Amino acid sequence: MTALDQWFTWLAEDQAKSPHTIATYQRTWRTYPGDPLTATLDDIETWWTSRRDRSVSTRRNELAALRSFYRWAVRYDLVNEDPTRRITPPKAEQRISEHVGRQDLLTLFDALPDDLRRATALGAYAGLRVSEAAALHWNDVDRELHRIHVRQGKGGKDRLVGLPAILLDHLLPERRGCFVVTGTSETVTGHTLGRRWTAAAHAAGADATFHKLRHRFGTMATASGVPLTSVQRAMGHSSPATTAIYVAASDTDLDLIAEAVTR
Repeated sequence: MTALDQWFTWLAEDQAKSPHTIATYQRTWRTYPGDPLTATLDDIETWWTSRRDRSVSTRRNELAALRSFYRWAVRYDLVNEDPTRRITPPKAEQRISEHVGRQDLLTLFDALPDDLRRATALGAYAGLRVSEAAALHWNDVDRELHRIHVRQGKGGKDRLVGLPAILLDHLLPERRGCFVVTGTSETVTGHTLGRRWTAAAHAAGADATFHKLRHRFGTMATASGVPLTSVQRAMGHSSPATTAIYVAASDTDLDLIAEAVTR
């Protein structure tokens, strides 16, 4: 077993990292051509330079994967130092949230097959990430209390999300012992679901990504006056700064300003 294999096992068994996170780390390390245990600072920085054409979010995720491995490797005396230590993470882009509009959402519901339609509803009406939608089991849907128990979300954290009637309508019929999206006892990875969903959405002519469904949830929640901390908990954000982008996208004070300046 290689050091990377040992690390992936450690992440799953000792750190309870989600399969989605581990799969993301695995994809990152497949792009590195050498042995991570013999990599020098120059080797890692040469590889890092070769990734400059990737998006800021991709590069930040890739650097997180490398640094997580080297923290583990230093801890267990597999390497003496972290060869990523001179790398500065690219600055995250500060953008206003973009979300799926109502017309595109209706297009998706009309055009997508049943499993992708259920996934769409979970993104738009419960704010689930694609990996969370893929993993959702009917055992975690409480119709009596109108709650969805999202297990092992990002960062390995569980949370509760409301179950509105419109969402339940899209999810039914209930199939106990089955996963919600597939409707069977077999599930798919978030990566597989995301690729299928994106291809089907583009074929339907919708200007959408699955993450924009989640943005719709956050934007609509903040626009209705729900406290930011409550939206943060429902979406599973570790920091209120992440949730704050939805305030910028739905700030009702802008309407008051627009009205005032036209008097």
